[in-house]
Amino acid sequence: YRKLNSEKPIQARNSEDLRDLFRAHVIKERVAIAWSLAQSLTKQKEIRAATQEQGLTLQFRNWVGLRFLLSPQSSEADISGIRTALIGSLLIIIIAIVFSVPVGVATALFLEEYARANRVNRLIQINIYNLAGIPSIVYGLLGLVLFVRMLEPLTQGRTILSAGLTLGLMCLPIIIINSQEAIRAVPNSLRYSSYGLGATKWQTVWHHVLPYSAERILTGVILAISRAVGETAPLVVVGAATFISVDPTGIFSRFTALPIQVYQWASRPQQIYQHTAAAAVVVLIVLIVLLNISLFIVRNHLSKQDKL
Repeated sequence: YRKLNSEKPIQARNSEDLRDLFRAHVIKERVAIAWSLAQSLTKQKEIRAATQEQGLTLQFRNWVGLRFLLSPQSSEADISGIRTALIGSLLIIIIAIVFSVPVGVATALFLEEYARANRVNRLIQINIYNLAGIPSIVYGLLGLVLFVRMLEPLTQGRTILSAGLTLGLMCLPIIIINSQEAIRAVPNSLRYSSYGLGATKWQTVWHHVLPYSAERILTGVILAISRAVGETAPLVVVGAATFISVDPTGIFSRFTALPIQVYQWASRPQQIYQHTAAAAVVVLIVLIVLLNISLFIVRNHLSKQDKL
């Protein structure tokens, strides 16, 4: 460790960091040609002949690795990573869940348990079904007008908060419809038994209807969030950056996301970016699977408590 001008101590770099810096800035090692895994397994002779003819060094590289996950985006594909996009996606998903789940379940409870069967409520119900089939780009435009412009003092414009609220708005119709079906499946005998013991309407809903339907409600949440994680169009409209190397520090930071990163790399003409885009797709699929598994675990836990 050493100090410069009374600043914070700087940790000495290890040999691997120095070797990477030497290759990047002195030797300036770059990827000239890239082959896919299938080509590497089936066309080894052609690949070796091509590298020897051009005087290149043949090296096998696993794109999906710890360095790919922890490195920020860079203009050089061989050292670029998805850390910034991964953090942005996780923050956006969290905001979407926190916003859409309580609002969606509360709306379903109101429509099923409290709302009267009149024309206004039937019109609201029809509009909810229609909103579930609207393309995602329309939600992006709605988020641009509502969260980026009208609520700019609250959301600070094109930020992670605006993106999360836009995706949460897109999840609302699916969550409301599935929650209504789950609440509707609760037998009336359970409600009448609660009323017979002197419970109020709210006590019946909170202690009996919601626990009984929680498993089915979470199934709707899983479907809605799984759709939102891979959306690109709403994020582009709201203002996701195609290139940013600075990690977000909060919900009011500029952002990018994994789908945006995949789109940006896949649209480039260089062949090497096709491999980085494929690696980012693998990470996105794993993220969706892990999110679904976690929600399934919560659902099964609530199901076991309900049986007990």
